[in-house]
Amino acid sequence: MPQPPTTPALSLNNINISIAGKEICHDINLTINPGECHILIGPNGSGKSTLLCAIMGIKPFTITSGTILLNGVDITTYGITDRARAGLGLAFQRPIGLEGVSVRRLAHALGATHRLETAAHRLGVDYLIDRDVNTGFSGGELKRWEVAKLELQDPQVCLFDEPESGVDLQQVGVVSTAINHLMSTPTASGKHRAALAITHTGFLLDGVDATAGHLMVDGRIIETANPRDLFERIRRTGYVPTA
Repeated sequence: MPQPPTTPALSLNNINISIAGKEICHDINLTINPGECHILIGPNGSGKSTLLCAIMGIKPFTITSGTILLNGVDITTYGITDRARAGLGLAFQRPIGLEGVSVRRLAHALGATHRLETAAHRLGVDYLIDRDVNTGFSGGELKRWEVAKLELQDPQVCLFDEPESGVDLQQVGVVSTAINHLMSTPTASGKHRAALAITHTGFLLDGVDATAGHLMVDGRIIETANPRDLFERIRRTGYVPTA
């Protein structure tokens, strides 16, 4: 018998995003099914981080038109807290420090103390557990902790903003392995995860099981292809789609 259609984990439908009245992203359409990891590639200033922040509901990024569906539910009007509760999580490119709040205390607040040591060990940041969150962390420590944080938050849809930037080549493998582990592990409620990750270097593709790649230029997704094929094409010809 034919299988019933899968409800996408995340659907972006004709999304337009502005900051202080200036439109940054235009007519974004994207569908990510459970179990899929999509890669977003593009030059600096093309709107990639803006898109992830807007999906997460972070101000001052404003969705001026279009809809965001999470498991078929319209979350376009949700604030950041409700989006997180609904199953969205973001590993920030430049996370802020939380002085006076230790990693252990944050894990307790997330109800994830039982997962803390395993997640921190997987990312090689177990020695940071009793430090204040993101305070005095190196660039590599920040990125590894952000991935560990997602494991504690247990989102169904994971957003990664350049998780390999500022990380040495050896630790890129650690980050990639942890992302694959997160993607292969269902949520506490039994749902298969999905992900959207930004990469500039392409090193992430050496270890992450990516499903599709999207090229973003001037706030628009202008090309979608196999992620490795897309990155190789960009290396050869630059950010210009093939005819």
